[in-house]
Amino acid sequence: MGDILAHESELLGLVKEYLDFAEFEDTLKTFSKECKIKGKPLSKSAYGSLRDSKSLIIQKDLLEAFDSGDQKVFFDLWEEHIPSSARDSDSLAQKLEFYLHIHFAIYLLKHSIGRPDKEELDKRISYFKTYLETKGAALSQTTEFLPFYALPFVPNPMVHPSFKELFQDSWTPELKLKLEKFLALIFKASNTPKLLTLYKENGQSNKEMLQQLHQQLVEAERRSMTYLKRYNKIQADYHNLIGVTAELVDSLEATVSGKMASTMLRASLAPVKLKDVPLLPSLDYEKLKKDLILGSDRLKAFLLQALRWRLTTSHPGEQRETVLQAYVSNDLLDCHSHSQRSVLQLLHSKSEVVRQYMARLINAFASLAEGRRYLAQSTKVLRMLEERLKEEDKDIITRENVLGALQKFSLRRPLQTTMIRDGLIFWLIDILKEPDCLSDYTLEYAVALLMNLCLRSAGKTMCAKVAGLVLKVLSDLLGHENHEIQPYVNGALYSILSIPSIREEARAMGMEDILRCFIKEGSAEMIRQIEFIIKQLNSEELLDGVLESDDDEEEGDEEDHDTMEADLDKEEVIQPQLGELSGEKLLTTEYLGIMTNTGKARRRGAAGVQWGGPEPLCRPVTPSGHKTGYPV
Repeated sequence: MGDILAHESELLGLVKEYLDFAEFEDTLKTFSKECKIKGKPLSKSAYGSLRDSKSLIIQKDLLEAFDSGDQKVFFDLWEEHIPSSARDSDSLAQKLEFYLHIHFAIYLLKHSIGRPDKEELDKRISYFKTYLETKGAALSQTTEFLPFYALPFVPNPMVHPSFKELFQDSWTPELKLKLEKFLALIFKASNTPKLLTLYKENGQSNKEMLQQLHQQLVEAERRSMTYLKRYNKIQADYHNLIGVTAELVDSLEATVSGKMASTMLRASLAPVKLKDVPLLPSLDYEKLKKDLILGSDRLKAFLLQALRWRLTTSHPGEQRETVLQAYVSNDLLDCHSHSQRSVLQLLHSKSEVVRQYMARLINAFASLAEGRRYLAQSTKVLRMLEERLKEEDKDIITRENVLGALQKFSLRRPLQTTMIRDGLIFWLIDILKEPDCLSDYTLEYAVALLMNLCLRSAGKTMCAKVAGLVLKVLSDLLGHENHEIQPYVNGALYSILSIPSIREEARAMGMEDILRCFIKEGSAEMIRQIEFIIKQLNSEELLDGVLESDDDEEEGDEEDHDTMEADLDKEEVIQPQLGELSGEKLLTTEYLGIMTNTGKARRRGAAGVQWGGPEPLCRPVTPSGHKTGYPV
């Protein structure tokens, strides 16, 4: 009780200060009256008085520095006492700061008797120029301020018509008045009562710290997932390398002893069995699909993200195959559903984030041979992707992933046929007319898709309808700075030049001279490929030189290679808030199932054939597989 009495006056003063600040006028009168009746001391908060006094001193110092032209003192005080939230985001503060910089830049021109000190003037102009190039650059698109960006480069601003108003007698007093009003407003807004300050410092700061720690935890988990993917790949490569090395050493020793080594060398190419990797927990797919259709957009996005991460971060081999087989056997994407409300319809969601995350998941499926087989069972998914590709103009990442999925679909002949019939070649040629407007991913996958479609007779026939345009686009792409696209450009050119009418068009536009220009500056591999293209250009064959039959839509599993590119998980646009679940935690906490990982063994086909010849590509490839040496 004694402690309360000792601080009673101060506590009552804090309550009175808060009631006054919050404008509880009647409550304040009643409170003051009751304190008087009970004989309680009710002094004005010393904190408030001290704060008010300090604010007045700061305002006075700022105005004095303004009047005297002391640039350094003024901006030191400005940055120290004006909240960064106001300086960085409040348009009024930003405009005022811009004019204040002009005031100090031309101060010597307006207040010097005779010629101003050149060194000091140059120093001020240089300071202003630095401001324009850094923080002031944000206003460079505003018409009001645009003329002032030329100020540092004008020899005599006083006589320049663009700066006439700056040197009028009324300009400086008007600016000072604006400064006074702004300071009064800022310091009034910052005069929060001590009671509120105490609450913020203790309660709010703890909440903010928790949110910050949670955000750091989420980022750490994301980084750990990325590192796990890298570790899994390096570990697999390491085990394979050690195994092959050991077998080669044994083979060499056997050869020295006079034994046959061919069997051992073949055995050395067999993959080394890695240590067992645990399977991921089973999921309740019925509940998952229900929430993907009926849940909120935010929940849908988090679920799509978590399901994708299961594929992209799982260990290549049995763990990833089991995840994919569970998705396929439970028809996760509703590819077999005829309902109007299905998971696939998320590709046309009104939410940009949901559309993007659905496209990312489909692209992840398409990165795996079994996933492509699942998606390609009907043309429904293909047609939806084509529609999304042509309509999507808001989100670059959505279009990238839709295009990536379509490009991987083009490894399968029946889907190639459908894409050619749907006129996708014309859409690709149209966007490739301006390659510098495309991201690297879009450019690479668009050119690779075009090449895959041009390998078919039907695709070449389509190109023949717009031969001049196709040849111009491809010849322009030969010189593009992104060298990753060169094999696909060469492959497309080589393929379409097997058509006599296209060869004739190419000769008329001087294609051989264009190609020889690139021989002078290309790599050895590029030179060899261009020589093959020139040979094709000058050939007189009347029939298609590529051995293929468009009537035979059967295909083996020659495109069995799986590649998960890092772009699938780039630039995530959603982050969980405090208390929100995401990723594997969301799946295993809310959607744990029983025995849903009971998939059949993966169907294996012929291994991918590594391309290493000098001639241009003549089999369908995907950029992710081609870069790792496994085109199809």
